[in-house]
Amino acid sequence: MSRHIKIAGAVAAAALLATACSQGSATRGTTAEAGGKVTLRYFTFSAAPDHVKDLDTIEKAFEKENPNVDVVVETAPFDQYFTKLQTSIAGGTAPDTFELNYENFVTYASAGSLLDLGTVAGDGDTSVYAQESLNAFKQDGKQYGLPASFSTVVLFYNKDLFDKAGVPVPTADWTWEDEQAAAEKLTDRKKGVYGDFQPVQFFEFYKTLKQTGGEFLSADGKKSAFNSPQGVKAANWLVSKVGKTMPTEAEIGGTADYDTNLFKSGKLAMWHNGIWQFAGLKDVPFEWDVVVEPGDSAKASAVFHNAVAASSTTKHGKEAWAWARFLSASNTAATTRIQSSWELPPISDQQILSGYLKDPKPANRQAVFDSLKSIALPPVIKRQQEMQDAVTKELSEAAAGRKSVEDALKAAATEVDALLG
Repeated sequence: MSRHIKIAGAVAAAALLATACSQGSATRGTTAEAGGKVTLRYFTFSAAPDHVKDLDTIEKAFEKENPNVDVVVETAPFDQYFTKLQTSIAGGTAPDTFELNYENFVTYASAGSLLDLGTVAGDGDTSVYAQESLNAFKQDGKQYGLPASFSTVVLFYNKDLFDKAGVPVPTADWTWEDEQAAAEKLTDRKKGVYGDFQPVQFFEFYKTLKQTGGEFLSADGKKSAFNSPQGVKAANWLVSKVGKTMPTEAEIGGTADYDTNLFKSGKLAMWHNGIWQFAGLKDVPFEWDVVVEPGDSAKASAVFHNAVAASSTTKHGKEAWAWARFLSASNTAATTRIQSSWELPPISDQQILSGYLKDPKPANRQAVFDSLKSIALPPVIKRQQEMQDAVTKELSEAAAGRKSVEDALKAAATEVDALLG
């Protein structure tokens, strides 16, 4: 999966869909730089490659309402994004505004890298947002980001492959056992066809752990809790697919977006991925659809939340606030996201949301909202990236057969406990 990310515990499904949506300028009355426009840099990972034009639509509408501001968009793939962002901040060349997922928000806010938006808020009323959504990007009572979008992970499936093999398509009540049985029937390694693809990494592990009824951290958040029978079961579920119903690490060979290309080529029957993939599948030459992911003892779906933040070093705080608010709360932004399947705006406008459900591809878009009924929240700590990397590294060792699942989890738990200490 090319991008897995996001959401605070306070942000429940109802809150995500209860955010108001408004449009307006927050820079009216601000002073532009001497000699002309204020140039405002915005760095994003979610726009490229499928939504650059959509972001351009939002940008142009913003600049029309705020003629003294020129937004310059910069993009990077998710797997490179935070390395580049960290480098720019350390080097004193941070963009004025940038996209943050919730998992990384805590780290950046704690490091003093984010501007307190309350100090530069323009004529925009924050009541247009659901309070819970705002709280997700608030620390020590200060607003360091504005919630802009959310997305869920679902099970994609190639209907043509299922029909050809005579296997019933997935349903909302499927369990892991149902998925495994179908994946085995649909896998034909000689033809390069795989039944399933679910990355063996942190983002899938915390979710499958929740599906077994397990917890990643202790109740007080001071110690790891995933080295448990439930954790072993979750890790085995992921690792057991490798080399059987999904490709091995060697077969993937470090190829970027391998799973995306495999699904698009009609060689993958089931694919665990996010709704941000919808737009890129519009023209594939086969029938496909989605369903809420199967569970074990419980259902649990990953829900990711993105926000727009501003650098604490920006010289254009008021313009940064205006852009962040427009990109997160304007009618233009919400409508553009809906029409292009660019994740979902956290809004309460049912008329706009109904447009999302009316899009014929995929047919079962209701699964996106159904997945919000059982949310798997990501564990979040200050040393977030290190924690994610440690868990993924050890799970990869198990997937490659270099360690047992038990030894991998034990090692990962030791590393995570050290990060929490």
